[in-house]
Amino acid sequence: MLFTRATEYALLSLIIIAKEKEPVGTDILSKQLDIPRSFLAKILQNLAKDGLLKSFKGATGGFMLSKPPNKISIKEVAKLAEKKEIAVFECSSSQECCPSNKGDFCTLWPFLNRLQNRIDNFLENLTLQDLME
Repeated sequence: MLFTRATEYALLSLIIIAKEKEPVGTDILSKQLDIPRSFLAKILQNLAKDGLLKSFKGATGGFMLSKPPNKISIKEVAKLAEKKEIAVFECSSSQECCPSNKGDFCTLWPFLNRLQNRIDNFLENLTLQDLME
């Protein structure tokens, strides 16, 4: 699977955060997006730990983007939210990842790899700013 709820929630949260001039708290995002607070907090803390967000503590704390929305690719967000490279199929980026250990003989792999490369390129060139327009 390409994206899970973690990526969906990360993208929805980042869009809201990008529109604000002040840090946005997890409580506000959780209520606004109707997302479980604990799950969202974990996602946002991971994005902050990975440097995509700045985290601010205190009563007026929350999260802000660490760089402009046009410098944040959707591929980057997905990779950080999923904690792994995103893939259409388990083996699409590398024959060595074939779950049946027959990657060298697979007639589908060249197609799957081309598809993965196109998706990677598309997501690398699609930015958070593009989703906000």
